[in-house]
Amino acid sequence: MEIRIGIINTGRELNFETPANVDEVRTQVSAALEQNTAHVSFVDVKGNSYIVPTANLAYIELGTEESRRVGFVA
Repeated sequence: MEIRIGIINTGRELNFETPANVDEVRTQVSAALEQNTAHVSFVDVKGNSYIVPTANLAYIELGTEESRRVGFVA
């Protein structure tokens, strides 16, 4: 699943793919915001870790879990 994170006062967004499903990420982010946690962390498909401060979150866009189609559609 693809995740795009917008960070306040930053011109670029953080974009990566994660093996987690939409519900797992949604509950993780919701819990971090409700509990006023200082940061939320993610792991991408390559094993890289991302730690994002919750105070600076502008938005989080969760993509679909289906893979992209390759080729022509008739």
